[in-house]
This record gives sequence, structure tokens and C-alpha cells, in this order.
Amino acid sequence: MSLLGRRVRGFRLIDLVAAGLLVVLVFGVYLAKTMAGRERSEIARVERQIRQEKTRIRLLQAEVAHLEEPARLEHLSVAYLGLAPVSIKRDVNPDGLADVIRMAANTGRLPDREVAPPKHKILTIDPTRPVPAPVAETGPR
Repeated sequence: MSLLGRRVRGFRLIDLVAAGLLVVLVFGVYLAKTMAGRERSEIARVERQIRQEKTRIRLLQAEVAHLEEPARLEHLSVAYLGLAPVSIKRDVNPDGLADVIRMAANTGRLPDREVAPPKHKILTIDPTRPVPAPVAETGPR
């Protein structure tokens, strides 16, 4: 008698091995489906979170667009800081800046606006004269 044909308590050995393999396969399929269901629910949770984050991003972008509106910023700068758009009379090219500074130093005024007089004398540098070396302080420390 062969090993496969041998009977154990009325069942052939091959039938018992096949039934054991069937039980192991059923248990394996059950575990695989359970893990797949968990993964599916995790994926759905992450996709839901992504949709919520995208919605939040769109809301924040809309809020930034509102906060950066030029008309709103101009209104706030006038209302809270007392700022206003620059008058065309104040438009100066870089070559004219020296004239504006000289006028302010001499008169204490900028064109179109009162300015406090300078606290220090504004020095004019003569390019033909050498610059003196700085004097070191010799006092106690």
C-alpha cells in the first residue's frame, strides 16, 4: 500500500492533506481581504484629507488675493498711516537728487513739503581737495 492510499480513521491521507491545505488557503484569502479593506479605508481617508487641503489652499489663495488688492491697500495706507500716492511734482530723476538735497539743506524745505532743519551741517565735498585723515580719539576708555 502506498503512502497516498493509506487510511487514517477512515479517511485517506491525501484527503486529509487536501483539507488542511484548503483551510490554510481560506484563512490566507480571509487575511488578504481584511488587509485590503484596511488599505482601502486608509486610501479613502487620505484622499478625503487631500480634498480638504486643496479646498483650504483655494480659500487661502482667495484670502491672499483679497488682502493684496491695490484699492484695499491704498485705503488702509491712507486711513491708518496717512500715506498718499506720490505727487507728480515729487518725481525726480537720479540726476536731480543732488539738487533736491541741496535745496533741502539750504532752505530746510523739500519742494512741496516742510521739512525739519538738518541736525548736522551737510558737508559739500570738493573733488579737487584731498580728504583729511580721520582723527583718533585719545580719551580714557
